[in-house]
Amino acid sequence: MSQNERAQWIVAYDMACPRRWAKVFKCLKKNGIPIQYSVFSVEASAIEMEKLMQQLTAVIDPKADDVRAYRLPKNGWRFSIGKSLLPEGVWIP
Repeated sequence: MSQNERAQWIVAYDMACPRRWAKVFKCLKKNGIPIQYSVFSVEASAIEMEKLMQQLTAVIDPKADDVRAYRLPKNGWRFSIGKSLLPEGVWIP
């Protein structure tokens, strides 16, 4: 994957402080789609993800909070069971 090629990413976070949680949520809401509580789907290049993670680094307390991003493979296997925050039939590519 080149630095400019867009890909699908999963960003998950666990925050110790509700105020920081709200800031992280707001930042991710601008860049992605919430797919579960504290889990977002973000379509971005590696460069864009690096910028996003830098923005989040400025918001969190690295000793108390946890933010992780994982790039999904293009044709990776995806499966869902149970109630989703997304409307029925909607899948994140």
